[in-house]
Amino acid sequence: MPTYPPLVLILAGVVAGLVAGLLLAWLALRARVADAHADGRASRDAEVATLGGQRDAEARRAEEFAARIQRYEHEWTLAEQNLRKVTAHAAAQQAQAERLGRELADARRLRDETQGQLVDLTGRHAALEAGSAAQARAAAEKLQLLEQAEVRLREAFKNLAQGILDDKAERLREQSGQQLSGLLDPFKLQLKEFRETVETRHASDQRERGMLAQEIQSLRQLNQRISEDALNLTRALKGDSRAQGAWGELVLERVLEASGLTEGREFELQVVMADEDGGRPRPDVIVHLPERKDLVIDAKVSLTAYERMQAALDDAGRDALLREHVASLRRHVDSLSKKKYDSIPGLHTLDFVLLFVPIEAALIEAVRADDGLYTYALSKNISLVCPSTLLATLRTVSHLWRLEDRNVNAMQIARQAGKLHDSFVMLMNELQGVGDALTRAQTLHEGALKRIGSGRGHLLGRVDQLRRLGADTRKQLSLLPDEAQADADPDAGDDPGDDDV
Repeated sequence: MPTYPPLVLILAGVVAGLVAGLLLAWLALRARVADAHADGRASRDAEVATLGGQRDAEARRAEEFAARIQRYEHEWTLAEQNLRKVTAHAAAQQAQAERLGRELADARRLRDETQGQLVDLTGRHAALEAGSAAQARAAAEKLQLLEQAEVRLREAFKNLAQGILDDKAERLREQSGQQLSGLLDPFKLQLKEFRETVETRHASDQRERGMLAQEIQSLRQLNQRISEDALNLTRALKGDSRAQGAWGELVLERVLEASGLTEGREFELQVVMADEDGGRPRPDVIVHLPERKDLVIDAKVSLTAYERMQAALDDAGRDALLREHVASLRRHVDSLSKKKYDSIPGLHTLDFVLLFVPIEAALIEAVRADDGLYTYALSKNISLVCPSTLLATLRTVSHLWRLEDRNVNAMQIARQAGKLHDSFVMLMNELQGVGDALTRAQTLHEGALKRIGSGRGHLLGRVDQLRRLGADTRKQLSLLPDEAQADADPDAGDDPGDDDV
């Protein structure tokens, strides 16, 4: 083991002592630091807890303060609204107060003016009363005369007003009567014409019935004469077809004349038409019917075989010629059915055409020989007619036209009657309005008289009071009511100036 010098050992001992001291000091310092750190942590936790409590308290105070602010804002809004209402009401009250102030000033000014006038009038009245006794007696006498005149004028005014009202009512009645006459006279005239028209139509119908009965009785004689003339003329024609056709048209015209129809209005002769194929058919007669219908009559029938049959000497020849006559009629029926009059533009024909045989005996003989001739012709839309049957048909057409005219007249009469009825209703309404207007005028007149001259302090009395107070007047007002004199007395009523205020 080595040995060290004493100094080294001392130094070593000192160093060891220093190290030991430092170590102890460090340990002591560490302990103190640990104690201080523990104390600081506890203090900080306590402070944090304290600060947390303060923060919560401040948060609650902030919430309470926000609620108070919100409540204050609501109260402020209500206060502003109330303030606006109060301001508007105050402005209205201020305007009303200003208006009332102006009205009060006007009323006071009017009262002052009235009081001034009253003072002036009172002064003038006092000056008049301070006049001589003679003037007082004259004024009293004049007042008495005026009062008597007022009574007379009151009655005169009443009579005059009533007379004016009666005169106006009379003139209004006269004007209404003239207007009524002006409206009713045409009505009476048209009613008279309507009655005369009905009576004329009735008498005409009676005459026509009698004439129709006479014509029916003479129809057989006419047909007999026509047939005889036709037979004689047929014998004279001796087979000339053109002459037979012309003669047939002549007989047809005589039948048309006897029917009572009017040419140009109810029938037309030899009218040239134009069909769809470019042809120009010419019906012998077109009979117009009511409601825009037409009836075609054809008279171009050949009677040569019938004329020869009349001249035949034996029965065999007569039978052969009769069959030829029937065949001729059938051929003419076929020819006539092909003309198709119903397809011609502008011709509103019926479904059949009348084939006119001018000799009634010729048609009768043909029908006796061929009982299917009528049926055959009808199947072709052809109707066989002779003078008697055609005349009866045309008479029926004439009667239809008379009925049509009568219906047209009846419709016109009905329209005129309706117009007359409406005019009469309007007239009655106007007369009712005139009566109501007269009643209202009478009521308004009486009410106006009552408002002007009745009641205490009425207008007429107050106006006349100005005259009594000495106003410079040139005319005198008549008081209508009986109590006007008493009401006109200045002592009986209130001060006019106070009434105006």
